[in-house]
Amino acid sequence: MSNFKILYVASEINPFLKTSEVADFVRSLPQAMLEKGMEIRILVPRFGLINERKNRLHEVVRLSGINISVGDEEKPLVIKVASIPNAKLQVYFIDNEDYFHRKAVFYDKQDNFYKDNDERAIFFCKGVLETVKKLGWAPDVIHCNDWMTSLIPLYVKTTYKNEPIFQNAKTVFTVHDTKFNHVFGDDLLEKVKMIDIEDSMLDLLRTADYEGFIKIGMQYADVISNADGEASASFKALIKTLPKGNQINDIKQDENFEDSYYKLYNELIG
Repeated sequence: MSNFKILYVASEINPFLKTSEVADFVRSLPQAMLEKGMEIRILVPRFGLINERKNRLHEVVRLSGINISVGDEEKPLVIKVASIPNAKLQVYFIDNEDYFHRKAVFYDKQDNFYKDNDERAIFFCKGVLETVKKLGWAPDVIHCNDWMTSLIPLYVKTTYKNEPIFQNAKTVFTVHDTKFNHVFGDDLLEKVKMIDIEDSMLDLLRTADYEGFIKIGMQYADVISNADGEASASFKALIKTLPKGNQINDIKQDENFEDSYYKLYNELIG
């Protein structure tokens, strides 16, 4: 078990940033897996609310400098790192001046959803995979959390499928209660597309909304789980839209949830 490598990807993590329950989920689960002997990496966006000086973030120059394409534009990728206090866990931060330096997460001061949140998600997902490539660290499991990470299972099974780093990686997609009501523009699918991605592969994303992102993450992940631990009506409705063959795990968020994920990882890798 000690040789298994788990990559956690999420929109936030305690103690650096907490706006939803995602932050606590991604703080406790990697810690528990580390204590069980797994090798852990964690990647999150470097939102502007994260105080770099207070949290002692510093740039990893050898990982930075890549340009990530989003639509017709290319944006420079900057990677920063910090350690979680009192834990043997490092967190890598995906950063870009245009996307992540504003002093907010997904909504502005007037509570308006940022129209470029789709581009921020695309940049983040591509940035994660390019960073892991540069690290030369081949994960056994990529555990994606919330809608912002939902394109990673798609990219792993298409554009990055022949990359040695990802050839044996399995993906877990956990749905969290981070719903938004915004509908993105008609150009969303073109911005999402990469090599080896055909139009038909993005059918579930055509609604260009929260459910579209969740559905595409569910469709391409090897395993789906619900962070609430209960098969709610909305979660069941989403599952019905998926092609058959996805493994659904209803892991309850109780005192044993970490052991349940430990068992899940073992089954998935084994």
